[in-house]
Amino acid sequence: MKGRLIKLINKFSDKIIQLAHGDGGLKTRQLIDHLLDKYLGNEVLSRLDDSSVIDIGPNKKLAFTTDSFVVDPIFFPGGDIGKLSICGTVNDLAASGAHPTAISLALILEEGLPVKHLEKILSSIKKTLDETGLNVITGDTKVVGRGNADSIFINTAGIGFIDDDYVISPEMIREGDTVIINGPIADHGLAILSQRQEFNFQADIESDCAPLASLVSDIKNASPNIHALRDATRGGLATVLCEIASRTLFDIEIFEDKIPVRSQSRGICEFLGMDPLYIANEGKMVIFVSSQDTDKVLDALKNNIYGRESKVIGKVSGKEKGSVFLNTQLGTRRLVDMHYSEQLPRIC
Repeated sequence: MKGRLIKLINKFSDKIIQLAHGDGGLKTRQLIDHLLDKYLGNEVLSRLDDSSVIDIGPNKKLAFTTDSFVVDPIFFPGGDIGKLSICGTVNDLAASGAHPTAISLALILEEGLPVKHLEKILSSIKKTLDETGLNVITGDTKVVGRGNADSIFINTAGIGFIDDDYVISPEMIREGDTVIINGPIADHGLAILSQRQEFNFQADIESDCAPLASLVSDIKNASPNIHALRDATRGGLATVLCEIASRTLFDIEIFEDKIPVRSQSRGICEFLGMDPLYIANEGKMVIFVSSQDTDKVLDALKNNIYGRESKVIGKVSGKEKGSVFLNTQLGTRRLVDMHYSEQLPRIC
């Protein structure tokens, strides 16, 4: 898989930026590898982790992340762009094993945005901050002319600290590790899709948007053998697994009948010809843990409000070519590749 992935990534002939370049698939990797990493790459940035981690003292590390949110529409079942901005930043920090400490918030407002919409978004931000115990400690506000943005864009940055020698990184993954996810996939992307004018179908689906810092803290306390975490947002579960397999050269086996997907979500995907493995989530953490601690971690997950539907979905089978394989319900085994582009743009 890695050889094919590298060949696809190396094909970069686009003359203009397309939506697909921001969708988390192969075109995003092309943009990063051929332009962003070419000019900005360094030892820390080029790891492409959810958060960058730097040493700041004996047994003390700082995690730092930044993100921009351009979701369309700005209000959706289960959340809005405000809640999403805080959850996304918190989860990127948590994926490095850090305890989120502070957040910055920058607003880009389009002329004509109703004040009641901004107030609703700010209220949502405050509610999510209160749940996590965080504060916005710095920020910025800009207003642009009508037609120069799309209602509101939000940029956040977050810092957190790792106060122990617990290292959580794909480099820690070992053969035999168990792969766990903390609940059903694809809900966020489909909740967004249901609100788009071009689809506008009725569905009882809410985004899984949630801050997962408490969940990560619980599993760290349950086991010293959490090897890697990854927030399965753009590109979905499949893209996360492909990225990790490519980076580590470990093969990963997942099992279709073990991957949790709500029946309504599965039905909508089948109707629209979409694969839930590639649909974005905003409250799902992929967890790699030593097999000996699987039960401990599952128990801790299921005692957390955001982990009650957690499932073991696969395992790390060995260091081979860095491929991801899906064992289907029909008894076949197929290769899981990185999607050429996200099935649904602007979902975060």
